[in-house]
Parts: sequence; C-alpha cells; structure tokens
Amino acid sequence: MNSPDSVLGLSRRRLSFVPVFAQSVAAIAPAGTAAVTPGLVIATSAGGGALAAFAAATVVVLLVSACLRPMARRMASIGGIYSYTARALGPYVAIPTGWSAIIGYGAVGMASLVAVGTYLTHMAVSLGATDGSPTTAIVALVVVAAVVAVLVLIRGIRISAGVTLAVECVSLGIGIAIFAWLWADARSSGPVEPVLTEWAGDNREFALSVVVAISAFVGFESSTTLSGEARRPFVSVPRTIRWTPVAAALIYLAALPVQALAVANAPPDVRDSSTPLVGVLIHDGTPLLAAVLDLGIAASFFACLLASVNALIRVVFCMAREGVAPRRLGATHPRYRTPTTAAVATMVVVGITPVVVLALGVAPDSALRALLTLSACGYLGSYLAACVSAPALLRRIGESTPGVWLLSAVATLVLGSLVVYSLYSGLRAQNWLLAGYLAALAVAVATTLALRVRAPHRLAAVGIYDQTQDSDLLRAVTFR
Repeated sequence: MNSPDSVLGLSRRRLSFVPVFAQSVAAIAPAGTAAVTPGLVIATSAGGGALAAFAAATVVVLLVSACLRPMARRMASIGGIYSYTARALGPYVAIPTGWSAIIGYGAVGMASLVAVGTYLTHMAVSLGATDGSPTTAIVALVVVAAVVAVLVLIRGIRISAGVTLAVECVSLGIGIAIFAWLWADARSSGPVEPVLTEWAGDNREFALSVVVAISAFVGFESSTTLSGEARRPFVSVPRTIRWTPVAAALIYLAALPVQALAVANAPPDVRDSSTPLVGVLIHDGTPLLAAVLDLGIAASFFACLLASVNALIRVVFCMAREGVAPRRLGATHPRYRTPTTAAVATMVVVGITPVVVLALGVAPDSALRALLTLSACGYLGSYLAACVSAPALLRRIGESTPGVWLLSAVATLVLGSLVVYSLYSGLRAQNWLLAGYLAALAVAVATTLALRVRAPHRLAAVGIYDQTQDSDLLRAVTFR
C-alpha cells in the first residue's frame, strides 16, 4: 500500500545536487572527525596500524556504498535505508532497521552538541581566558546550539544545507591550513618513517580500530533521506553515495600521518589528553592556532548536528506517515514545507539528553566517546540490513544479477563479522551502551509483533516511497 499523498507537504523535486551532496558531507563532518577520530585509532594501533585500519575501513564503507547505490537508482524515499529494507525484506526487518538508524542519527547529533560545547569552551582555555572548561559553560553552549539548530531545521532544507556546506568548507580550510603547519613542524623535529610504520596492539585491537575508523565515515548515506526532495534523485543521490566516502578517505589518510607525527613528538601529558592536537599547538607556543582549530572543530560538528538531525526527522516523518510512529510527527509546516513537528520533537530529545548526561557528572570527553560508540552501533546495524536488502530488492523488480548477490554476500560477511565482534568485545568489557542498543532493538521487535496483532494494516503501509506524479511528466504532446 502506497498512497500518492504519503509524502504530501514536503517540497518535491526542488533540491539540486549541491544541497544533496552537502547533506552527506556534513553528516560525516570530515573537518571535525579528521581532528578527533584518527587520534583515537592511533592511541590503539600506532601510526602504521592506524593507516591500515583506515584503509580497511575505507574498503568496508565502499562495499556498503556499492550495495546502496543500486537501490538509490531505483527508489526515492525519505526513509532512506529504512524504506529500502521495507520494500526488500518486509516490515518485520524494516522497523528494527529504522530504529537502528534513528539511534545512529540521534546519538551522533547528541555527540555533536557535546563537541560544540566542549571545543568552544576549549577556545577560552587555549587563549588563556580560563584554566578549565566548566560544565555549566558547556551545558549553556549545548542549549544555545540546540535552539539555533532547530530554528534552522524548521526554516527549510535549502537553508540548512547551505549553512552546513558553508560551515564545513570553512572548517576544512582551517583544518588543512593547521595540518600543513603541523606537518612542516613535525618533519623538522625528527624522522618520519619510524612513526608511520610503527604497529601496536594485536589482531583483536586492530579489529576494534577498524570499527572506530568506520565510525569516521558514518552518515555518508544520509543523502538517501533527501531523495524525495531532490530534483534528480536517481542521479544525485547515487553520485553522492559514491564519492562522499572517497573524499572523506582522502582527507583522513592525509590527516592521520600528520597527527601521528605531531603526537609522537609531544610530551606524555599532551599525548594522553582528550584533545592532543590542541595540546600540541599550545605546547608549541601557538595558542591562537589552537583556538582557531577549536573553532573549526566546533563548527564542523555543528554542521554534523544539522545534517544528522535532518536525516533523523525524515525517517521519523516517514514512520509517522506509515502509522508506526505517532501520526502527529508526520505534520509539515504550511509555508516552509518541512517536518516541523518531527524536528521539534527530535531536537528536544537530542538536546536534553547531553544536558542530563553532563549534569550527572559525566566528563565531556567520556560523554562524547560514549555517544559516538552508540551512534556507530546504530549506523552499522542499518548498514548491515542495507547490504542484505540490495539483492532482495532488485530480485523483487526483476533486475537481480549475480554480481549484486556476490557483492551483498561479501559486504554482509565482512560487516557482519565486525558488528558481531564489536558487540561481543563491548559486552565483555561491560559497555552497557551496547547492551542498551540491543535492548532498543528488542523493543523494536516487540513493537512490530504488537502491531501485527493489533494493527496489521499499519504494517502493510510500511515502505512508502515517492511515486511519479503528473507534475513530474513532460508537458508535451506524446508521440503516437
């Protein structure tokens, strides 16, 4: 069941390629991620191991991208992976997949808020205005950033896409300039090759390093949630899915050696800090550069917040229109044509959660790490479903090929192994966030079974997508 008005109220076929591409780029937040995630991998696997981990992560993400593109070429839906899975595997798999995607988008939005507050307060520390980062200041900045974000999201996807692209471009420019300075300084301080070939840890730690490296790419698929609003969705969305991970990989593989060299030449207290790159700049006597880097990272994560919540509210909106989420969340603004109710409701949750976490005494860097871990779980769960869905969806429309089945099998095996091992290692280490993620999926399954008993017609509506309408056809006399 798929009614023509299932996505009525949104601006159809209005977005050019640039806003669609900006959505995926900002969701990855390459400028902020390049300054944060490589350091986490280097701490576990050292320079050579970190390079190998990011190379392996790039291969895994490209496999997922290759599975997504055939579906994106054939189906436009604001639900993204959730809707692909619904059409391929049915509602019983799709609803838990949708919950997993919501957890991924929501958790990375929360982490972005924490990062914005943390790095903006670090600016004051870098400039010597204060000796520490008080939690009250971080909480205040989190609240301000959340309010600004919801106003931008309500105003419209074109505004939010323009803001995210501009902010990310400026942040990337700042990052590239500072990385170039760090590279020149690090090369003059000692030999380069030993640092970049050093390998630490064992095979188990390397597997976890690959998972952490994959978390630097998550969000590249978020442009699929704009396919109902894109002008040429079957061109712009697959193209974005193809090239965004490639561009991100080039940025990370260029930034990682710089960080490895800079941190290797730094004193132990700098290497062990939550912001080693900033610490390196302060230690080298360039606090102004440290403050500029803080600003660039904070701006990049703010763009990530906008893009992640953009995708989140569209998945929620899609579920609401299908009846598997409260229908009020499917309302749109009469003027701006945006999912206003879903935007406000989700931003309340995304904004309040980090405030509560910080108010309970959790350190900002610990909160950031925990929320990024939770988001990685959500993304990887939805990616795994996407890899399985690709050949099933193509088979349903009679376009399946042996190559798609082989691609799906390889991607599912590799990604599935990483997901299972990560969950096993996390639960063994008593990471209760992973247990919470599994519990959320269990609730999603229970909700789906309850709908089967109490409202089977709602399950039948799962999988709505943007159908061709009269306005999409050429206004010309047909050939006879």
